[in-house]
Order: sequence, then structure tokens, then C-alpha cells
Amino acid sequence: MSAPAARGGATVGRLSDLSPVEAGAVMYLRLWGDGMQTRMEAAQDFQIALGTDQGRAAMLTLDRLCSLCAHHGRRPLIRHGLGCACLGADENCFAQMIAAASEGAREDAMMMASLIVRPDFAPALAALSEELGLALRHMTVSIPMPTSRHQNPTATLH
Repeated sequence: MSAPAARGGATVGRLSDLSPVEAGAVMYLRLWGDGMQTRMEAAQDFQIALGTDQGRAAMLTLDRLCSLCAHHGRRPLIRHGLGCACLGADENCFAQMIAAASEGAREDAMMMASLIVRPDFAPALAALSEELGLALRHMTVSIPMPTSRHQNPTATLH
């Protein structure tokens, strides 16, 4: 009998099914979660796509957003590996929250934020989601979304 999948890690789709903003949210969540080297690669992506100042601001937003999830989450978010084409349940919730916030659907973003973090931190998470979502939206309009060429055999899943 195989071990049950970790809550939130169950595959619910494929990255290719997501919009560019949603796929970018998942990619940058994975990059942030993999450590300092991949965080530096994410920062480079932002600076290349958005310029130095806006790129730094986007990376700071990603760092605050992911730190909030890590420190005040209801439970740890489960990520798939950088090179994995699958989309996990937690990753999907994260992506949908970012996309909703970027489209001005604040109530939807707030609802999804409350699934990820404690209710008292949901407003802050929704606000950061809007900032990151708008940066990702700007990146997808100005140039194609950077794609991760990264592989990590020690990632959480796959």
C-alpha cells in the first residue's frame, strides 16, 4: 500500500492549463521555496522583465508574500518540483489567489487567502497578492513570461 499524498500536494492539473499570471505565480512560489540560489534567479527574472526598481519591488513582494505563507500558514504549502509539469492543489489555490487579486476580485482573493493563512493575516496576504499579480500581469504584457529551466531532484514532490 502506498503512502497517502500530503494534503495539498495532490495533482489537480497541469501548469500548461494555467494563464501566464497563474503559471508565473506557481513558478515563482517554487523558486522562492527552493532556497537562496533560486530566489536570486527569480530576482533576476523580475529585474530583466520590469527594470531594476520595479524588479526589486516585485521580488520584495514575493518574499513578503511567501514568508507570510510560511510563517502564518494554516499548514505548510506543498510545492511540486521546479521542473514538474503537474499542478498541486496548494499551488492552484495560490495561483488562483494571485490571479483574482490582479484582476481586482478582492473578495475572491481574500477568500483564497483565508484558506492559506490564519484569518487575521488574510487581508495582508490578499494585498500582497494584488501587488505580485499586477507585477506578473505587467511582465506578461511587456514580454513573454520567463520560463524556468531549473530542475531540482530534492523538491517536495515529483
